[in-house]
Amino acid sequence: MDYRQKMNELLLMTARSNASDLHLAVGRRPMMRIDGSLIDMPKEQILTPEMTAGLIGALLTDEQKEKFLTYRDLDLSYAFEDKARFRVNVFFQRGFMAASLRLIPAQIKTLEELHLPSILHKFTGLSQGFVLVVGPAGHGKSSTLAALVDEINHKRMDHIITIEDPIEYLFVQDKCIVSQREVKTDSLNFHQALKSLLRQDPDVVMIGEMRDSESIATAMTSAETGHLVFSTLHTNSAAQTIDRIIDSFPSSQQGQITSQLAATLVGIVSQRLVPRIDGGRVPACEIMFVNSAIRNLIREKKIYQIDLVIETSLQEGMTTLNRSLADLVKKREISLENAELYSLNPSELRILLERM
Repeated sequence: MDYRQKMNELLLMTARSNASDLHLAVGRRPMMRIDGSLIDMPKEQILTPEMTAGLIGALLTDEQKEKFLTYRDLDLSYAFEDKARFRVNVFFQRGFMAASLRLIPAQIKTLEELHLPSILHKFTGLSQGFVLVVGPAGHGKSSTLAALVDEINHKRMDHIITIEDPIEYLFVQDKCIVSQREVKTDSLNFHQALKSLLRQDPDVVMIGEMRDSESIATAMTSAETGHLVFSTLHTNSAAQTIDRIIDSFPSSQQGQITSQLAATLVGIVSQRLVPRIDGGRVPACEIMFVNSAIRNLIREKKIYQIDLVIETSLQEGMTTLNRSLADLVKKREISLENAELYSLNPSELRILLERM
């Protein structure tokens, strides 16, 4: 078997099927994730250990193969004939090779094309502050982040620096200089890239994902020193995100971090991609803009009261996840069953729907 040709066939099929992911695992046919559900590729053979290793080997350079065999898992990006890009993770499970490939669309979509609320344009007009896009894996955080950063690229004369592992969306420079740094390729490691960040004269910074207290501290310091910083976290809500950031530091530092977060945070968007009734997925969002009330709640460590402020600040453009889900149910875009499945408080969602 020509593994490179076979791998290209699978990648092309993934792109043409509008799938978000391709999975390769021994003992299964290759599988695609379409609209959130895993689907078999019925015409493909069940993968043997040899076939899986051959297909994965077709994705890797000799240097990457060496790293993979040493560290037992590896993140990389893979460009397929200028047709599509994939974010790839290769790993071992039960001694066999396996891979998950996330399709990255060639074109960066706008907020409108992603069906996101227009109020999010507000973040692209800021000159400094800390903006977070949060939610579970596979729910469009990277696409939202790319849309926000690319809008700045088209309307401001700034220097944008991204730190990614690996690089996902490729930005075409317009009014901005866009410096995209890939960890392990353009910098020795994630912490080294963060350490040198402020010496590179950025105006806007995008950190692909905050992994630990050091990356969170760097992001906040960058926002504090006059930069606009975008990043992501795998959290479920604005309040949980604030708790997670504070709790990632030792108790001796939490007072200082709380004050810094209250001073730098300007907004959090928490999103879910919910299956539409007529196919595809649509985003439901919790949107929090940090006003004086929320700043005080962060300082006083009364994070549990933030949900109430979001609920009562609709006129400022804020919205809860439940209100966003309820609106989509009312518009008959999503089913009540799916709304309840994605809600963090289904009983409150039902009450809200009765009132609408």
